[in-house]
Amino acid sequence: MFKFIACGLALVALAFGLASCTYPPTPHLIRVSVPDQKMLVFEHGVEIARYDVSTSKFGVGDRPGSYATPLGTMEVEQKFGGGQPSGMKFKSRRPTGEIVRPNTPGRDPIVSRILWLRGLEAQNRRAFDRGIYIHGTAEEWSIGHPASYGCIRMRSRDVIALYDKIGVGTRVEVSNSHFPRELLEGTGESTSAQHYTMEAPAPATPAPTTASRSPNRHTPSGAPAPRNQSARPTGGMPTPIQAIQARPSATATAPVSPHS
Repeated sequence: MFKFIACGLALVALAFGLASCTYPPTPHLIRVSVPDQKMLVFEHGVEIARYDVSTSKFGVGDRPGSYATPLGTMEVEQKFGGGQPSGMKFKSRRPTGEIVRPNTPGRDPIVSRILWLRGLEAQNRRAFDRGIYIHGTAEEWSIGHPASYGCIRMRSRDVIALYDKIGVGTRVEVSNSHFPRELLEGTGESTSAQHYTMEAPAPATPAPTTASRSPNRHTPSGAPAPRNQSARPTGGMPTPIQAIQARPSATATAPVSPHS
């Protein structure tokens, strides 16, 4: 009898513990376009900020050791660096006390702020364990071009502003599609997240058939095939912004990649 009572109390305690570490609803949404290398931030469905970013130079994906940027819907699981000065270097998510100025030759540390992401879909379920962050970079010259080792890099002033705007639990949607051209080339007025969808890259030009291919223009045997820069997106279409419901938090035990 006492054994059953003890088990029941343990289950109640577990349920209470899970409920105590859940996230409150958040009004924010972050959308990142890999082909555009841009981030848009929404509050209650209305755009409040946009930033240039840098995703992985190794492409997109979630395989361990790939150094690729995962696609799909994730959320901010943990935040690090609040109150630290711009350019503060982090190691294992802890400030080192060293300030690294932007574009210091030969330096590529994580600086200023860290937003650690957790994947919410099968295609990005390893993101947290891989140490995928949104973070500041000392290599600000690379922003706007794929240059990271899997993370989403930002200028220090931008990641500090983002850190101050959003909270833990904020949804982050990373897509391999473009933002609408009129959105990026518009007047800069607030835009509702509910009133646009991402645009797939233009389809690749079909390769010539064997019959029409010149005998002097064939691909040598064993040569790598050219990379298709216009592959169809695998991240899915983004959804209208909604308040994110509470989700259980997990203990941060994952190792951090040496670069990001």
